[in-house]
Amino acid sequence: MLIGLIRHGLTDWNAEGRIQGQSDIPLNDEGRRQAEMLGDRLLQETYRWDYCITSSLSRAAETGRIIAAKLGIPLLEPDERIRERAYGQVEGMTSMQREEKWGKDWNLLSLGQETDEQLQVRALAFMEEIAARYPEKNILVISHGGFLAQLYIALYKDKYSERLGNLSLTILEKKEKEWNPLLYNCTRHILQNQH
Repeated sequence: MLIGLIRHGLTDWNAEGRIQGQSDIPLNDEGRRQAEMLGDRLLQETYRWDYCITSSLSRAAETGRIIAAKLGIPLLEPDERIRERAYGQVEGMTSMQREEKWGKDWNLLSLGQETDEQLQVRALAFMEEIAARYPEKNILVISHGGFLAQLYIALYKDKYSERLGNLSLTILEKKEKEWNPLLYNCTRHILQNQH
């Protein structure tokens, strides 16, 4: 079984450096183009994908619709567990605004955001359930940067820490109890198309 983990395409808030969390911000035209590029890349590769599942937030759902349509694969029901971290009072703010209001260590304060532990618990529960439900299938999962970062920490501790790019692709292969990374945070499809 393979799971292809994808961070959704670019939104205006991404471009402005605003924390989105569970605010439902749509893709922008650049984000849609990025999704098309990844869809084109996946068509060329040897891996075959059976299903696509997305978070219920529109930026992930639209990314998934574009990719699933390109590949001609079914889009499963969205899954709440792979939504972005809830950021509470911080959603919609840029890093400058956050630091002005709460100081450099704003992320250590309790501002209504989900904890790393809460995020990791729901990430691992999702992975276990999807592996149990589709053991012979290859699934594309469209989610969010903050969520995916915590999933990788839960699986691999501090092995991976680079920031996840929009429309980055990570491929994990299920081997008995382990998830072996075959590819991590790859944005080749976007870099090739930048003129």
